[in-house]
Amino acid sequence: MLILVTGATGKVGRRFITGLLDEPRFSKARVRALCHNRVLAETDRISVVKGSIADSEVVAAAMDGVTHVVHLATCKEIPADVMDITVKGLFWLLEAFRTSPTAKQFILIGGDAGIGHFFYRHDGPVTEQTPHRAYPGCYALSKVLEEVMLEQFTIQYGINSCCLRAPWIMEKDDFRFTLSFGDDVFGGPDWKTLVPPADAERYAHDGTVPLLRDADGRPLKRNFVHVDDLVAAILAAIDNPRAKGELFNISMDRPVDYGEVAAHLARTRGLGSVDISSQFHSNWMDNSKARYLLDWEPVYDLEKLINSAWDYQRSKEEPRVVWYPG
Repeated sequence: MLILVTGATGKVGRRFITGLLDEPRFSKARVRALCHNRVLAETDRISVVKGSIADSEVVAAAMDGVTHVVHLATCKEIPADVMDITVKGLFWLLEAFRTSPTAKQFILIGGDAGIGHFFYRHDGPVTEQTPHRAYPGCYALSKVLEEVMLEQFTIQYGINSCCLRAPWIMEKDDFRFTLSFGDDVFGGPDWKTLVPPADAERYAHDGTVPLLRDADGRPLKRNFVHVDDLVAAILAAIDNPRAKGELFNISMDRPVDYGEVAAHLARTRGLGSVDISSQFHSNWMDNSKARYLLDWEPVYDLEKLINSAWDYQRSKEEPRVVWYPG
C-alpha cells in the first residue's frame, strides 16, 4: 500500500500520516507526500515529491505506483491560486488516478463551505443530500467544484472514490483562539471588528468570549470537528467497501452552540461573555451515515473540545503559527 497524501504538511496531513503509520492494520503502508511550500522529513516509510499540484508532470511523478490517494491540499480566499490548486490540481490527480494500473481508492476531504455552512437557512439537518450552495467568495465555490468533479469522475470512469465532508477542523488550542477578541483570533468572525475598539481590548485582556446569535436571535449552532476524529474517519474509509462512491458528513454529533460554550466557560473558567448579533443561520450536520456505514463515531463533544483547547500548554519551541485558517 502506497498512499499519496496532498496537503501533507497541514494539520490534518501530519496527524493523518502519524495515525496511519501507528495503526497496526497499516503496518506495511508507505506514504508519499506531495509537498509545495513546506516539506516533511523523509523516513523509511515516508517519501516526498516536491512541486505544484497544478503541474501535470509533478502529479504524474507523485502518482507513480500509488494505490491510494488522500487529497487534503486546498486554498482559502486567494483568487490567484484557488483554481490552480483546487480545480486544476484535483483534475490532474483524478486523470492520473483513473489511468493508473495500481490505483485502488481516492479519498477527498471536502468542506461544509460547499453547502454554505451558516450563510444559508436550512429547514432541517444538513445531510449528504443537501444541495450545494456556495456562499460568496472563491473558497466556497472551490469546495463545490471539488465534490462535483469527484462525483463526475466516479460516474464517468467508475473509479473507487469517497468524499469525507468536514466542517471547521480544530486541534490543540485552536478552539480557544476562535473566540478571541484580539489580533490572535483564529478564523472568523473577526470579533474585534464587531465591537468598539476599547471594548475589544478589554474583552481580549479579560478572556471574555463572544456569544454569537443567529438571525433569529438564538445562540448560533455551528459545526466543528476535531482533527483526531477526522483522521479516525479517514482511516475507517480506507479499503472499506461501504465507502465506495459515497459522501459522508464527518462532524461532531452535535453542533457547537455558542450559548452552551459561554455557559461552560463561565462555570468552569469564570469567563464572561458578550452577545454578538448576526445574520448567520444555525445549522446541524447529520453524521449518522458515517456512523452507520463506516462504524465511526467522534470522540470529541462540546466539553472535550473546550477543555482540551483551554488546557493545552504550548512550549517556547511551539509558537502558535497559523498556516491555514481552518
